[in-house]
Amino acid sequence: MIDFHNHVLPGVDDGAADLPQALAALEAFAAQGVDTVVATPHVSGAATLDPTALERTLARLDRGWEELRSAAGAVPGVRLERGAEVMLDVPAPDLSDPRLRLAGTRFVLVEFPFMAVPPHAADALFGLREAGWEPVLAHPERYADAAPSLADAAEWRRAGARLQVNAGSLLGRYGEGPRRIAWGLVERGWADYLCSDFHARGRCATADAAAALARAGGAAQARRLTHENPARLLAGRAPLAVPPLRARAPLWRRLLRLGRR
Repeated sequence: MIDFHNHVLPGVDDGAADLPQALAALEAFAAQGVDTVVATPHVSGAATLDPTALERTLARLDRGWEELRSAAGAVPGVRLERGAEVMLDVPAPDLSDPRLRLAGTRFVLVEFPFMAVPPHAADALFGLREAGWEPVLAHPERYADAAPSLADAAEWRRAGARLQVNAGSLLGRYGEGPRRIAWGLVERGWADYLCSDFHARGRCATADAAAALARAGGAAQARRLTHENPARLLAGRAPLAVPPLRARAPLWRRLLRLGRR
């Protein structure tokens, strides 16, 4: 599996606090069957428009990257790449520096500020596409005011964004609302990627989420979300369509069907 949303660079954000914690996170990924990790520390979009702020930010991230890259040989079997999770606190960040994009491709992982949907969110995503980038919206299921009907997600998709669901959301780790939206996206075939958003603490959810999908009849979807489409992203290619997951009918409805036979 491939994970391109996590916070494993040591000492740069709210993820791994130091190198030992970062290496433990890589070991956790390896134990989950993740063999490629794209580290994505938080970056303010506003900072990309201020040369001095951007220089400071990237210098800090470079130090964390070099520290982890130099020691990553201690965790064999894990390929390490870099990127960022860029906050859209401005609608049009400057993404020209390849360190801000996923493994230097045209794909960029973005999130809305304050875990809320800002005004004209779809316009910002469309603007990134118009500028030549491929926005991948992180955890669309977790924004507090996102429409449970998935109307917002539909609009973001129409604007050209790819959607990356958090593995923990499928397991209910962020609450019932995000769980329902996450499964709704998968059931409709609207999720393009499944990643961990692992902050180097607690249990990484990737394998458990893939197993939950398999139990729901979505083993093929799990592979596409965690391996096939992320691999295409690293190659600079658009994701393949993910087949809708047939929602399992409630028990009462299944019993009713049996009674009619």
